[in-house]
Amino acid sequence: MNEDEAFLAEQAEADAERVRQEVESAAADPAAQEEWIRQSNLVYGGLAAAGLVVVQPFLSEDRLDLAATVCVVAFAVSIPLLAALLVLNRQESFRRRTSKSAVVGVAKAVAQASAFVGITAAFWHISLVAGIVFLAMGFVAVGVHSSGYVQLEYDSSFRSRFRRGRSS
Repeated sequence: MNEDEAFLAEQAEADAERVRQEVESAAADPAAQEEWIRQSNLVYGGLAAAGLVVVQPFLSEDRLDLAATVCVVAFAVSIPLLAALLVLNRQESFRRRTSKSAVVGVAKAVAQASAFVGITAAFWHISLVAGIVFLAMGFVAVGVHSSGYVQLEYDSSFRSRFRRGRSS
């Protein structure tokens, strides 16, 4: 590695560290945390409600096919976790900060993933094509959301918004 490459590597590492610190600073912003709590309430409430509606027809069935069984089991996992997360969100809202617990992070991931699996399996139960389309569009939707979020939150003015000593 020559001097220019070493300099560029050091510069990139310093830039990455600075961005990491800026992201952490932005994440500590109480207004951002309150918005995340509001969005989480929408997501968790919507997924729990969807689960209750989707599972209802299977309650009176004697036998379930594989897709219906996966749907019911997935929502059996997600609905209690989503309810617990909704209650936790009320406490987070009261305290005006989000929980940093690893257990909560795992619960969020498991609840959302199992709800997604449950909805996918419900569509799959109705139609193989509908299940595949829902699965594919779910991944596209995550990409759309991520792209929009990054564009909104980490645009070109991101660094200047959070530098200490500067007013916006």
